[in-house]
Amino acid sequence: MRLAWFTPLPPVRSGIAHYSADVLPTLLTTHAIDVFVASPAEIAAAQGRGLPARPAHDFVWLNHKAPYDLVVYQLGNARCHDFTWPYLFQHPGLVVLHDAHLHHARAASLLDRRRTADYAAELAFNHPDLDPDRAAIGAAGVGGPLYYFWPMVRTVALSARLLAVHNPVVAADLQAAFGRRVEMIALGVPDPLASLQGSGATQTRVRTRRRLGVPGDAFVVLAYGGLTRERGVPSAIRAVAALAKWHPQVRLLLVGAIPDGYDPLAEARAAGVADRVISTGYADEGELPALLVSADAALCLRWPSARETSAAWVQCIAAELPTLVSDLAHLVHVPTIEPDGWTLREAIAGQDRESGPEELRVEPVAVTIDVLDEDRLLARALRRLITDAAFGDALGRAARRYYERHHTIARMANDYVRVAAEAASLPLPAVDLPPHLRPDPLRLARAIAAQIGVDLRLD
Repeated sequence: MRLAWFTPLPPVRSGIAHYSADVLPTLLTTHAIDVFVASPAEIAAAQGRGLPARPAHDFVWLNHKAPYDLVVYQLGNARCHDFTWPYLFQHPGLVVLHDAHLHHARAASLLDRRRTADYAAELAFNHPDLDPDRAAIGAAGVGGPLYYFWPMVRTVALSARLLAVHNPVVAADLQAAFGRRVEMIALGVPDPLASLQGSGATQTRVRTRRRLGVPGDAFVVLAYGGLTRERGVPSAIRAVAALAKWHPQVRLLLVGAIPDGYDPLAEARAAGVADRVISTGYADEGELPALLVSADAALCLRWPSARETSAAWVQCIAAELPTLVSDLAHLVHVPTIEPDGWTLREAIAGQDRESGPEELRVEPVAVTIDVLDEDRLLARALRRLITDAAFGDALGRAARRYYERHHTIARMANDYVRVAAEAASLPLPAVDLPPHLRPDPLRLARAIAAQIGVDLRLD
């Protein structure tokens, strides 16, 4: 099967960019794939990886010359996907939706280019029951957290040949909301421990801690990913401040890019724990495994949430780390334990059950933290992990087993083969979208030509 694959790629600092770079080599063994990206830097980096990347502008003439069997779009709530939107509705295909909310990125893309009328039209189509006065808030560009109330995914869901997500709960919700079939594709990540086989995790842990200036007997809490307020970094700093009163060697390791307008190190200074917080900045894929194994536990928090499946969390459980996750509705398929009574919150029926008898024993793979009581529960959970090494070790081993069952690259690639074949067999959907999403190219050409005094009328 010939596939056109729209995605960001490294060096773009996006989880989705790395996700595509990880799965494409496996898919290229069974499919002919052209990868379409936005920048020369991505093309150059892709060539170094052996990936067939091309500028997105090449797609139209290549597809006209020899139509692809299927176009695959990787789509998330980030501006690095802006280049994808002009193709998404003109050439419907398989849309892999990494976030169940797209409003923030889509609003920024349209409003930054003063396309207020187009934004209003899309918002009205996506949310036909939305009060016009509330819509005006979004059009003014001051939606911010309010955008979470209006996901803006209906255009994508109705126009795709097939929609796929990485979460069974989100799949069921979108299917019920739009009356369209939604498929599940496992989110896979490379095994971080495999890259350490030469030196071993223990030796790597010792060397990495020494390089970071972390005492050998410290308890290191990792916060990894985009270091934003939404990812619980302020709560992590407060938890470390609370724990530091009785555990002198607790440390917070921040791994990831810090966005403009937020300074977690200033927060650490204000909380009196600046000497306990280490920030590495953005870590590339070569550095990450060593940083993961240097930690004792990982915080994978998110609020508000775009109902994404966190690749950062999957990488942490692959590294056999006990993790603390936010108690969110779309994560009820993951078996967790809550830190007040330390009782198992079993996954929804069937989501973590395999056919073998050994798999019928459901075990927690993370500690769940209620966002309404985050500070207290974080401190309580971390204190248990610090004082009960056997509990943390068991949780980490269970997490690793969960990764091996559900989140390997091989599992993800197999899902892609199945879902791509299904999507290619489906007809193009018939849906009346806002006119600007399917513009007439000839009309646009005439308008541009008219600006320089050329009449392209053919009659």
